[in-house]
Amino acid sequence: MSAPAKITYTSTSGNLEEFHHLFDDALAGIRAQAGGLHPFYIGGEPVESRNEPLVDRSPADTSIVLGRFAAASPAHVDAAVDNAHIAQRGWARMQWRDRIGILRRAAVLIRERKYELAALMSLEVGKSRLEAMGDAEESADLIDYYCQQVEDADGFVRPMARITPVEHNTDVLRPYGVFACIAPFNFPLALSAGMSSAALAAGNAVVYKPAEDTPWTGLKLYEVYRDAGLPPGLFNLLIGRREEIGDPLWQHPRVDGIVFTGSKQVGMRIHSGLSGRWIKPCLLELGGKNAAVVLTSADLDAAAEGVMRSAFSLQNQKCSATSRVYVQGKVMAPFLERLLEKTRAIKMGDPSERDVFFGPVISQRSVQRFEEAVAQARTEGTVLLGGGRLRGDGFDRGHFVAPTIASLPLNSSLFEQELFVPFLAVGQVADLDQAIAETNRVEYGLTAGIFSGKPADVSRFFDEVEAGVCYANKRTGATTGAWPGAQPFCGWKGSGSTGKGGCGPYYVAQFMREQSRTIIDG
Repeated sequence: MSAPAKITYTSTSGNLEEFHHLFDDALAGIRAQAGGLHPFYIGGEPVESRNEPLVDRSPADTSIVLGRFAAASPAHVDAAVDNAHIAQRGWARMQWRDRIGILRRAAVLIRERKYELAALMSLEVGKSRLEAMGDAEESADLIDYYCQQVEDADGFVRPMARITPVEHNTDVLRPYGVFACIAPFNFPLALSAGMSSAALAAGNAVVYKPAEDTPWTGLKLYEVYRDAGLPPGLFNLLIGRREEIGDPLWQHPRVDGIVFTGSKQVGMRIHSGLSGRWIKPCLLELGGKNAAVVLTSADLDAAAEGVMRSAFSLQNQKCSATSRVYVQGKVMAPFLERLLEKTRAIKMGDPSERDVFFGPVISQRSVQRFEEAVAQARTEGTVLLGGGRLRGDGFDRGHFVAPTIASLPLNSSLFEQELFVPFLAVGQVADLDQAIAETNRVEYGLTAGIFSGKPADVSRFFDEVEAGVCYANKRTGATTGAWPGAQPFCGWKGSGSTGKGGCGPYYVAQFMREQSRTIIDG
C-alpha cells in the first residue's frame, strides 16, 4: 500500500501506516547526518568563515547538535549581492518558459525528498510529523502555483490598444533585479520556497537568509534549487546571525527589493528604512493576533475542536494561529468544557515521534515570553489549564511548556500582544457586535474565524472583520490552514504591507515592474 498522496495542514487521506514507515526511515537518515559542519553558498561556491559557527540544536532536545554552520559576515553580504546582480542579467534575458521549467523541476525534487525534508523540520523546528509534511508539500505546491501564474499571464506580456494605425503597443512586467529574502523559523521550507520562487519566477535573483534556528532546512532548499539546474548566483545562501548580517542585507544599496516574513517590529523598521534614493518594493508578512468568535448558534464541538487545533498546533508558533477567542455568554460554559477536554487529550512529547501533536517552543526566549504571559494572566484573570513548563519524561531536555488557556477581562493586553507561544486568551462577549469590535481592536489583521449556524452572522462577520484570511465553521483549524491557490494569505493593517498575499493569484506580479513599449511602423 502507498503512503498518502498529499498531506496538508488540515487534511490527509490514505495509508498513514505507510507514511509513518517512510517517515521513520527518513528520520533515521537525518539523525545519521547530524553534527556535520556546513558552509553557505555564494555564486554556487561553498564559503567558509572565520566567524564563530552557528550551532543548530533541536528544541525538543537541546543536547542534540544537528549541525554547525559557517556564519556569514557583512563582507559576504556584499559578495552575495554582487553575484546575484551579475547572474540576474542572464536570468532576465532567458525565455520565461525556460525559467519556469527549472523551477518546476525544483518542485518535483521537493516532492521526491519530502520525507527527508519533513523529518528534518520535525527535529529542527519541533513540528509534528503531519505538520512537517504539510510544510514540505506546501513548498512544492507554492512553486508550481507561482509558475502557473507566469504561464497563465503568458510571461506577463500583453498587447495593448492602438491610438494610431502606425503604432504597436505592448505592456510588459519586468523584474526589479535582486531581492533579499529573509525567512522565519516556523515554516522554514514553505515560506522560504514561496518567497524565493516567486521572485525567481518573475526573473529576479535572490539573496536568501534563513532563520538562525533553521539553517539546515535553508541549506536543503539551496540544494533543491541547485540540483534543479538553477544557474549559479541566482540563489545565494547566507547563514548567519541577524545582528551581523540582517541589516547589512536589506540595507544593501544594490538590493532592489525585499521579501520578509517575521515580526511587525522588524518589518516596520525595514519598511521605513528600505527606500532612500527611490521607493523599493517591500513585501512583508508581519504576524497576527488572530481571533475566533463563537456564537450561541455554533456547533460547540466543532468550535472547540477548531480552536484547539488552531491554537496549539505547532505550539501556537504560527502567524495564523488562534491566540484569542471571544465567546457569547450563553455558551461560554459548555464551550469551555469541550475546549478544555480536547486540550487535555493532546498528546505531548518529541514531535518527531508518531502521533505526537504538541512539541516544544523554539527557544528559551519563547519559554520566558510564555512565563511572563502566564504571570500576567494569573494577576488579571484565571488560568484554566496549563500555565507551566512540562517536566519529566524527556521534557527537561527541551523547551517544553504546557498548552495554556486563560479566562481574561477584555481589557487585558494579552488579547493584543503577539506572543508566539501556546497561550490562548478567552473572553466573553454579549453579541456579534461586540465580538467584531473586539476582533478589530488590535493592530493586526491576518486571520479570523467565526462559528455560527446563521449564514447572516457569517456574511456580516466577513464584511466587517479587518482581516485578510477569514474562515467560518472550520473544525480542522479555526483560523489556520491556508493553502496555495485555495486561500490567499494576505495580512491587513499591521500584518502586511501590500494588500496582496502569498498563496494568492496576485503574488508574483508584485516582484515585477511595468514597462510600456510603443513601436512606430517605419
